[in-house]
Amino acid sequence: MPTRGHVARELKGELRPLIRELFEKSSAGKYALSEEQFSNIITAIAEKYLPPDAPGSDWRALFSSLHIEELVLARACAAGHERAWQDFMIRYRDKLHEAALRITREDSTARELAGSIYTDLYGTSSREGQRVSKLAYYSGRGSLEGWLRTVLAQAHINTYRSSRHTVSLEEETEAGKQFATSPEPQPLPSDRRLTGAIDGALAALPGEDRCILSYYFLDDLTLARIASILRVHESTISRRLEKLVRALRKDIILRMTGAGMSRRQAEEAMETDVRDLGVDIRKQLTQDSSTPPFSSKKIVRAGEGQE
Repeated sequence: MPTRGHVARELKGELRPLIRELFEKSSAGKYALSEEQFSNIITAIAEKYLPPDAPGSDWRALFSSLHIEELVLARACAAGHERAWQDFMIRYRDKLHEAALRITREDSTARELAGSIYTDLYGTSSREGQRVSKLAYYSGRGSLEGWLRTVLAQAHINTYRSSRHTVSLEEETEAGKQFATSPEPQPLPSDRRLTGAIDGALAALPGEDRCILSYYFLDDLTLARIASILRVHESTISRRLEKLVRALRKDIILRMTGAGMSRRQAEEAMETDVRDLGVDIRKQLTQDSSTPPFSSKKIVRAGEGQE
């Protein structure tokens, strides 16, 4: 299996000219981003989304598909480059407000929603002495504008969650409330090939797809409500969700068979209730963890018989 060192050696040879070409097109220089830093960024993205044994052609295809200029702008903002942040605000401030207005349908609420994400985007907080900016999670695989709409929609859902009057048992437990009941059982031992397949399949989904799954399976929003948030017709969400679930189930099975399971074993593994697995579905679908973990077999069962 190729190692990170193997990939690095290949980049210096076959892929280095392409990286240099993309670097020159990216305008990274005006944000003081070196070619080596640029190379490290897109290499990390490829290592996240491509299997270790992916051929050089797959690396070239992924690199060429990235929204390079937007990726560089986002990462420069995440690094604290002031000119990058100024350029970002000039380019996206109005678009963020327009997107927020489509979600909330009320101007003052839209401004509040858009304003609520600036701190996370700018990265004023720190973790272990390092600047933390949500823009560091943008991978360039889709447009930055589309990614920002997803961030806004998730922020809106987080506000919706926090305004609920009912609080779940899991939320109260996370808040530190004690109950005179027996401890929650620990997840049962499970085949790592299944948990790895679920993790990998969810991680590979584009941000908007993960957002739709989160809305429907975690937040129990109706198709009509999701369609309203994303400004599309309800039937579009219905078709997209059905296709997404079917493709996700197929990908999970493919990953399990690729890890050594037989087709029959993989199908049987899909019958496992995710409540019995040590898989943090919420963490994969959304960075927020304020609501109960995913607790049904909807995703793994919904695609049955539709492959």
